[in-house]
Amino acid sequence: MIIAALAGIKVFATGGIGGVHRGAQETFDISADLQELANTNVAVVCAGAKSILDLGLTLEYLETFGVPVVGYKTEELPAFYTRKSGFKVDYRLDTPEEIAKMLKVKWELNLKGGAVIANPIPEEYEMDYDTITKAIEDALKEAEEKGIKGKESTPFLLAKVKDITGGKSLESNIQLVFNNAKLAAQIAKIYKKA
Repeated sequence: MIIAALAGIKVFATGGIGGVHRGAQETFDISADLQELANTNVAVVCAGAKSILDLGLTLEYLETFGVPVVGYKTEELPAFYTRKSGFKVDYRLDTPEEIAKMLKVKWELNLKGGAVIANPIPEEYEMDYDTITKAIEDALKEAEEKGIKGKESTPFLLAKVKDITGGKSLESNIQLVFNNAKLAAQIAKIYKKA
């Protein structure tokens, strides 16, 4: 985000943002990108926060620091591999034009910080909610048993979920990144012209 801001890039895409890790009330494990979102005027198009995280606490953290979470054509925060999480976004906007206009107004009013544009994974690549939830729970249990913590936890958990799902989660991950890049490009193009 810092490099994007220094280069004048206002919108970029990623798979999923980091967030508040499960059990953070004891470990204080919170991804640094949440603080960066609060301080850097860049919008991040993503498929929500990585579903291995505590999505509710991640949303609360973003709200505390004034980072709007905008659902693209959805009122529910996507959970990376799935379109549903059970958590609401702050705002729903249905076109790249609306999102670009919102970003323009935010930054013209000198409201510091970025925005999360939550773009659900395309339905045809979405994983079954129960299947991915069980895979994540199994991966979390194994990480705890092995004592894997901190910055090693995310790569471990994503790799373990990939193994448990027979590689289906990786295919979903690739497709959601393509989907996010497409939307980010549309928003950036409109934002630049506005």
